[in-house]
Amino acid sequence: MILLEINNRIIEETLALKFESASNGNKPDAVEVTFADFDGVLYHISNPNGEKSKVMVSISLKFYKELQNHGADELLKRVYGNFMVSPEAGYNVSLLYDLDNIPANKEDVIHQAGILKRNCFASVFEKYFKFQEEGREGEKRAVVHYREDETMYLEAKKDRVTVVFSTVFKDDDDVIIGKVFMQEFKEGRRASHTAPQVLFSHREPPLELKDTDAAVGDNIGYITFVLFPRHTSVNARDNTINLIHTFRDYLHYHIKCSKAYIHTRMRSKTSDFLKVLNRARPDAEKKEMKTITGKTFASR
Repeated sequence: MILLEINNRIIEETLALKFESASNGNKPDAVEVTFADFDGVLYHISNPNGEKSKVMVSISLKFYKELQNHGADELLKRVYGNFMVSPEAGYNVSLLYDLDNIPANKEDVIHQAGILKRNCFASVFEKYFKFQEEGREGEKRAVVHYREDETMYLEAKKDRVTVVFSTVFKDDDDVIIGKVFMQEFKEGRRASHTAPQVLFSHREPPLELKDTDAAVGDNIGYITFVLFPRHTSVNARDNTINLIHTFRDYLHYHIKCSKAYIHTRMRSKTSDFLKVLNRARPDAEKKEMKTITGKTFASR
């Protein structure tokens, strides 16, 4: 299966082009780009106040206030340092780069800018991974409404961290295909004993969310990841965050790809069947036609 990239290529390619052009002594050009990402995220790359030597990268997340409650601002300041400035109007986080003062480690700077969304998400995971590492139990469950009708829950225990995604399946077909994917994730633990435990529940929320306002319905699914210390340790947590924060998008992306593949196969089969039917069609009988005098002729 294809893993979705955690970085945003538009940001990386735009900054790389700007840095390269400035390094070669070229006059900077204006930039004005607005584009979207998964989960309703919106980006904006621009020149603040029309200064072409400055490039600002801004991100808007509808759920950023919930991430702020779990230390998102502090994590971003730690990662981006002086590049982080007051957010642009209508956005939650802004990074400012000076083309007249290009950093020596520009590749790392570009990469970190490309994973801005990932780093916003990372704060809540790092917080609960630390709770588990310190053996703190009973901390309030984190609730992040990462989409309008979908939610992520995190809870830390002494020996594990539980991450639950609620997701909405738009079509009945999506529920069936989604169950197949979830079964594969369950089976995956047999092949790798280091894989996290994955549970799937349809219609009803799992027991961890009992007595909460978790949604219930025929098109609602809950995916639970049970992360153990080997997944939340300092050496492994970055990779865990990279993979798990894109899981919802990963699941629905592959459901759509599966449906497209099935439709392609159906059209191909239908075309083959039509060819068989056309070959089986009997030729029309040729009638012998005669004139009134008894002569025969062939129609043109």
